Amino acid sequence: MAVLVTKWFGVFLIDEKNGRIIDKRLMPKEPDLIAEKLASMQRGSVLEEERELAGTLPKVSVSGARQSELGKPIFYDSSFIDPKSFGFTESIMHSAMLGLGKLRTSEPIPRDRNLVHAIRGLDDVIESTNLLNERLHEWYGVHFPELSDIAKDDRYAMLIAEHGDRESIVKELGLDISSIGADLNDGDLKEIVALADSVIRLYEEKERMESYIFEIASDAAPNMCAVIGAPLSARLISLGGGLERLSTLPSSTVQLLGAEKAMFRHLRSGKRPPKHGVIYQAPEVHRSPYWQRGKIARALAGKVLIAAKIDANKGEFKGDALKKDFETRVKNIQERYPAAPKKPQSQNTSKKKRGNRSGH
Repeated sequence: MAVLVTKWFGVFLIDEKNGRIIDKRLMPKEPDLIAEKLASMQRGSVLEEERELAGTLPKVSVSGARQSELGKPIFYDSSFIDPKSFGFTESIMHSAMLGLGKLRTSEPIPRDRNLVHAIRGLDDVIESTNLLNERLHEWYGVHFPELSDIAKDDRYAMLIAEHGDRESIVKELGLDISSIGADLNDGDLKEIVALADSVIRLYEEKERMESYIFEIASDAAPNMCAVIGAPLSARLISLGGGLERLSTLPSSTVQLLGAEKAMFRHLRSGKRPPKHGVIYQAPEVHRSPYWQRGKIARALAGKVLIAAKIDANKGEFKGDALKKDFETRVKNIQERYPAAPKKPQSQNTSKKKRGNRSGH
């Protein structure tokens, strides 16, 4: 059996038994051309030289998954093939690798990779918003503590930014209330209003980023969005390191993405392992009884993975069919497990103490 092996300096057809080179196609000794071919390989493409050599024999094995369309991938140690034997020096390799780096860094970024940064940026905005909002509540609460029961989130900050003092807010809301808060001087109130204005801008930025994330997720992963919606799709793509990498993960990993801390705690201390990660945010999972959630999360992870594979390979839209299959599976789980399983009764193996011992 012959093995197709590709090195940075050429493509080789090798006899698997004795390691003899049957045929070869060397790369041009121009670093820029070598860099272009290596970049094409890193993108997952099969080189023309590889197709040509593979076509010379009825059946070949290949040394990498990238070439799997040409033959069965196997492990083959090709370290004995020396580039210097074919006239390729270290300086050629160095120049080719520099050219490869320049090519790859200048390539357009896939839209789904932007989701990774967008989700992390959104998390940063949410964290900042929560911190400043908490500070605003504590600070303005000295002046008007009752407002926190009347207005929430961005509404709270908006009332402070637009009206400032307690009396103006009470008038705006049409309330008949007597506050127990302390009075503030104009300078202090001015700083609190400025803080409230910053909180409002963060809420606006959060809304803008959510719209941006929804747009990218819907465009890059339509099948995933059909199954679990755009926000959760975006978060899974981010946790998976991109759509392409997510599509290569096993469904059990997809099920637990976002629950890494709980998994490490299980491995370290032996506590019960998690049944789901961020996939818990799907309504079908978190609205179900606890004894059904693990099974539903596992079923959903399987459908999400299929959708991710289709989206990563730009395949035909099948999101609606996957969603319907998942809903059927959920009904099946609900019918098979309508009630919580009964806990096994613990057997008391200890002997009852006897009041008196015989013979004493």
